[in-house]
Amino acid sequence: MASQINHQGSTFEKKKPDQEPLPSKIAQTTVTYIYQANIGRCWRNVSMTWCKTLMSHTLHLTIDSTIGKLKYTCKIDVKPWSFWSKKGYKSLDVDGHEVEVYWDVRSAKFSDGCPEPTGDYYVAFVFDDEVPLLVGDLKKKAYKRTKSKPASIEAMQVVKKENVFAKKSFVTRAMLNTEKTTVAATMARTKTKESEVIVESLMSSGVNEPEMSIYIEGVKLIHVKNLQWKFRGNETVMVNNNEKAVQVYWDVHDWLFSGSDDSSGPGVFTFKPGFAEAEESDMSDRESYDNEYGNSSVYYSTRNAPSEFCLILCAYKLD
Repeated sequence: MASQINHQGSTFEKKKPDQEPLPSKIAQTTVTYIYQANIGRCWRNVSMTWCKTLMSHTLHLTIDSTIGKLKYTCKIDVKPWSFWSKKGYKSLDVDGHEVEVYWDVRSAKFSDGCPEPTGDYYVAFVFDDEVPLLVGDLKKKAYKRTKSKPASIEAMQVVKKENVFAKKSFVTRAMLNTEKTTVAATMARTKTKESEVIVESLMSSGVNEPEMSIYIEGVKLIHVKNLQWKFRGNETVMVNNNEKAVQVYWDVHDWLFSGSDDSSGPGVFTFKPGFAEAEESDMSDRESYDNEYGNSSVYYSTRNAPSEFCLILCAYKLD
């Protein structure tokens, strides 16, 4: 049976993954970040999901257990009726290790329609007097309040997943021109340094054949015609002045074949910095050939090692 404790506007639970609530298309807009952090002397996945509805604004935290498939979860009210619950603290047992979570979103700033804050907040995980994961820009306040130091092993951001609702254009942002995405580096960057990603669909009744385009930093890199026959696919494109590779995968089956009811699913787009493994092997073979025969090429300047980070865009079409 799941154990549950309420504390300062939050709820912590230990439960099976199949008990986890899933974001609803109608109910909320969500942005999920998944990090890998060294907590309890082992690497764990830690997810943070910002959810916004007409009536509420919450943050869901999840720490994976290494014992079976258990997950430790927490729900924080970001914009509740009471002001005091926007700052809190919770101690929980994660596989026999005491992990403390501190948060302060009292002064958090939000962009219009965006569920995640743009600044003036922090969420900190503390273990053994170190902070293995700290999200937000109020780092000094977080370290002072927790009386802890930065962890010697830095956490990594591995996934950003965002639900976007629109009729035609779906917009998100992420760092796509870097091989590794540490949490500290991510929080230090400004929005202007992130790559803007736009997926544009052309599927109105006046169009003979449905089409789709994908833009990164304002450049059209993918254009798919006859989408009803090519609703799944992938390409590798070059960004950042043709210096960085990004793998792009799409699946828009539900756009075309699920009808127009509320249960229809999204188009799913995945963006992964770096070449695919097969392309990496081809590039290595070409470089070896060039080195042996003295034919230096541009492959050195365009090659990008595979990255663990990926951006997942779930694009829900509105009627």
